[in-house]
Amino acid sequence: MKTHVCIIGAGPAGLLLGHLLRAEGVDCVVLERRSPDYVLSRIRAGVLENVTVGLMERLGLDGRMKAEGLWHDGFNLADGERLIRIDIGELVGNRVMVYGQTEVTRDLMEASAERDLQVVYEADDVALHDLESDTPYVTYTKDGAEHRVDCRFIVGCDGFHGPSRKSIPASVGQEFERVYPFGWLGILADVPPCNHELIYANHERGFALASMRSETRSRYYIDVPLTEKVENWPDERLWDELATRLGPEAAAHITRGPSIDKSIAPLRSFVFAPMRHGSLMLCGDSAHIVPPTGAKGLNLAASDVYYASAALTGFFNRQDNDAISAYSDTALARVWKSERFSWSLTRLMHRFPEDGPFERAMQVAELDYIASSRAAQTSIAENYVGLPV
Repeated sequence: MKTHVCIIGAGPAGLLLGHLLRAEGVDCVVLERRSPDYVLSRIRAGVLENVTVGLMERLGLDGRMKAEGLWHDGFNLADGERLIRIDIGELVGNRVMVYGQTEVTRDLMEASAERDLQVVYEADDVALHDLESDTPYVTYTKDGAEHRVDCRFIVGCDGFHGPSRKSIPASVGQEFERVYPFGWLGILADVPPCNHELIYANHERGFALASMRSETRSRYYIDVPLTEKVENWPDERLWDELATRLGPEAAAHITRGPSIDKSIAPLRSFVFAPMRHGSLMLCGDSAHIVPPTGAKGLNLAASDVYYASAALTGFFNRQDNDAISAYSDTALARVWKSERFSWSLTRLMHRFPEDGPFERAMQVAELDYIASSRAAQTSIAENYVGLPV
C-alpha cells in the first residue's frame, strides 16, 4: 500500500488528523491496534477548548456535539467551605464545551467511510522503518499476514505506550517527567450533575472533582494513593467521600446512583522533545501527558493536529517545507504552557504527602488571592479556555 501519510492510532487525534488531511486532498491511512468497539469503550475527559470545537466545525462534524454538548461559561474552585466561581465568559469572553471524548471519537469514526478515510483496525505488531529518509514505511500484521505501508510521512498518534515515540533513538530525544504520588478514582453514573458547572475541590481529606458528560450523566473523581484498589471503594463509600470533599453546598445536590464505570487513573506530567524526527511527527499522548486537572489532554492533541495538518497540507499542496521544519518548536511552545497550567492547578488543589503546614498555608493564601483578584481569575480563565493556536 502507498500513501502520502501513515497515521498510527485511531483515537480522536489520529482520526481528526486523517479527516483534516482527506478534506484537503492529502492521501492517508490510519492504523489502529485495537478494535473499533475497544476504542469506543475508553472513558476519557469531556471538556473541549475552542481549538477542538473549531476543528470539528471545520469538518462539518459538529452537529451532534452542538445538539448534545453543554456550553460552559465558568467553573468553580472549592476549599471545603466556599465556591470560587471563575466566570470565563465575563472575564475573557469565551467558553468551553462539555462533550465526552468518546463521543468525539464516535463522530469521527462514523464519518470515516463516507469521507473515504481508510482506517485499518486490529493492526498488530506495528513497526516504523527508515524514519531518517524521505521514504519511510510501516509494517504491521493483520489476520496472520504481514502488510507494508509506504509513505512520505508517518504521524504517531498512538499514545504514551505506542511504538512511534519509541522508534526515535534515545540519543535524539529528551524526556521531561513528573509522576504524582496519587491517582484519580473516578465514578461514572447516570445521574444529574450536582452543579451545572465543574467543581474542583481542595479538602483536608483530599481532592475531588464534580464533572459531567451530559445533563443526565455525571463523572466524579477523588484522589487516592497509588496503592489503592478500586474494590476497596464500593459505590456508597465513594459517594460519601465525594459529599464530604465537595463541601455542603455541592453535597446537598448530589444524586447518587449505581456506577457504570469505576477506575483509578495515575497522574503524570510528561513531555518528549523534539516532536519530529526525520519523517516522523508526534501528536497527542505519544509526545506529552498532562494530569487531567485543567482538562488539557484531548485539547493539546487537537492543537498538535491543527499544526500537523497545516504543515502536511502545505507540504503536499504547496511544496512548502517550512511548517514541517517548524512543527516541533511550534507545537511544544503551546504544550509547555498547557503543562504549566495543569501542573499549577494540580499543585494548588491536591494535598501532597510531603507537604507540611507551610505548603498548606500557601494553598490557602493562593485560593484567597484568587477569590479576591480579578487579575488572578482572568489568568486562570485564559488558560482554562485554551491559549491561541
